[in-house]
Amino acid sequence: MTDARHFLDIDDLTPEELRTVLSIAREERATERPSETPGPLERRTLGMLFEKPSTRTRVSFEAGMTNLGGHAVFLGPDDTQLGRGEPLKDTSRALSRYVDAVMARVFDHEDIAELAAYATVPVINGLTDLAHPCQTLADLLTIQDTYGDFRNVTAAWVGDGNNVARSFAVGSAMVGMDLTVATPPAYGVGSDVLDRAAEYEGSVSTTADPVAAVTDADAVYTDVWVSMGQEDERAEKLGAFDGYQLDEDLLSHAPAASVMHCLPAHRGEEITDDVVESSRSVVWQQAENRMHAQNGLLLFLLDAES
Repeated sequence: MTDARHFLDIDDLTPEELRTVLSIAREERATERPSETPGPLERRTLGMLFEKPSTRTRVSFEAGMTNLGGHAVFLGPDDTQLGRGEPLKDTSRALSRYVDAVMARVFDHEDIAELAAYATVPVINGLTDLAHPCQTLADLLTIQDTYGDFRNVTAAWVGDGNNVARSFAVGSAMVGMDLTVATPPAYGVGSDVLDRAAEYEGSVSTTADPVAAVTDADAVYTDVWVSMGQEDERAEKLGAFDGYQLDEDLLSHAPAASVMHCLPAHRGEEITDDVVESSRSVVWQQAENRMHAQNGLLLFLLDAES
């Protein structure tokens, strides 16, 4: 129904486009624009739909639009007619008449797919149950900042094969990295993700052994074991993930590795406090890079490179 370019998962970009977005992000991050100089997104508006609460997603998009000279409109669960039964397709078509792009952070991936199907402006996935591609952009930008490039970089994911892991696995393969995913057998990233990753230059392998995954890795990544909406699975998951905590003992097998976490962290569960606060942690660079990477994406999607 529309020719608008959407970003619902990381492989909605080609590998070349992914590198272009990261390049635009680095260039914009380094730009010192005089206050009187209009930003590249002057008079552009981003509509932000939130079903789930957020710190980094909301602030990084809102601050990013301000830095680019544009404006962001926050629409929480009680701020639209969606909570009163308006169909998503109607909201999507109405928003498309007001804003230049829509970012949505929703529970079900099917919902953002429906938003995109009826939108005439770009729709950006700020998080769904299946994917978190904006986080992957920030992760890859952080790895690039740390190691200069992706070739010869090995990464490990330890923990739950959740939405963050799924997007990161495909994104890693797209830029040529080698990734090992260590999860309990029932909590893997899914065969669909492995099939998608197999189409690209990098490799994604799986194991149930966290030690094998992290040994000599350059970057080790984890996320919470119990995501929003999974609170009733907490006891079961804590038992299943015994032995998968990123602590100093596990990381002794990767003495030079950077430690990554998309935040918020459940310190003492998937990662220890001392690891988060250690000199090898790059979690705050990841958090900052959410804004820079998304700025690159917005400029790319809106064809407004500065």
